[in-house]
Amino acid sequence: MIIVLDTNILVRYALKDDPIPTAIATPWLTNHDCYVLNTVWLEVVWVLSSKRGYALPKELVIDRIRHILALPRVYTESLEEISWALEWYTKGMDFADALHLASSLRTGERFATFDKDLVRQARLLKVSQSILWLSERFKENEPDD
Repeated sequence: MIIVLDTNILVRYALKDDPIPTAIATPWLTNHDCYVLNTVWLEVVWVLSSKRGYALPKELVIDRIRHILALPRVYTESLEEISWALEWYTKGMDFADALHLASSLRTGERFATFDKDLVRQARLLKVSQSILWLSERFKENEPDD
């Protein structure tokens, strides 16, 4: 039986900052088949990296996520999407933006946004997904480079 995990279990495992939940989360992840939704990864990265969370350096957040992904009994909604999102996050894109963009790849369609920075980052990183930047006037435009 596969158990879908909540963010707090992964955070306790990643941080090992509270002895009792850590002592529960660690063997749970190694002794059970665990499944992690993309939305949970999004929240884990936010909790670990944001100033309102633990404000860990990006490199440490990425290391912790990759460590969890490498656990033999941990499965994820889309390893390919999470891998792309981590790659783009490593190279400077916001993780939420990266995950949204990576998740849009499965449709084979275009990704539309008002976020000029997301468009610039995606172009800089040579993301294969076609991205539309919509101006405030709701028409297609190209952001200034």
